[in-house]
Amino acid sequence: MISVHELRRLRIVTKRLILRVIDESCTERVLDFVKRNREALAEWEPDRDDDYYTPETQRNLIRQETVSMEYGHSVRFWLTAAEDPDGDIIGTVSLSNIVRGAFQSCHLGYRMDAGQHNKGYMTEALSHVVAFAFEELNLHRIEANIMPRNAPSLKVVERLGFRHEGLAPEYLRIRGKWEDHIHMVLLNPSWSER
Repeated sequence: MISVHELRRLRIVTKRLILRVIDESCTERVLDFVKRNREALAEWEPDRDDDYYTPETQRNLIRQETVSMEYGHSVRFWLTAAEDPDGDIIGTVSLSNIVRGAFQSCHLGYRMDAGQHNKGYMTEALSHVVAFAFEELNLHRIEANIMPRNAPSLKVVERLGFRHEGLAPEYLRIRGKWEDHIHMVLLNPSWSER
């Protein structure tokens, strides 16, 4: 298990990326990411009002993430290119709704900068976050829920071994419409030996 202190300093370095937990000092960089990707992400996310695209809201969301991480309910990594670690944020990967006890499970979420699609960055990031979830957090199950029409996102998790467990009708309200989602799951292979 990772302590709160360790989470605050958490960094994962891959071949081309740096994944890190951030604090409020990164508010402007986060705001730049969400503004830059406002239209591209709108197709896949709940409706956002104009207040979402303000420093105050982004700062509050970072604070909420910090509290959630302190309670062990989530971990969110913010991605930058390894060659420019203090440059633009180019994506996020989150492990949320972490449930312990008999379940030992979480939900996986991710977003990539529109200008960075089709470069393999998300597959690279997710492979390391999956390893972190299984090896460091000792989770048994990771769930990702993806709209059927989001073929690129489905391909990413399929490459990592996630399997289709069914369709969740009208799972989330996206852009004013209840959208079906495909329930994709990856199990920790080390748990099958227990």
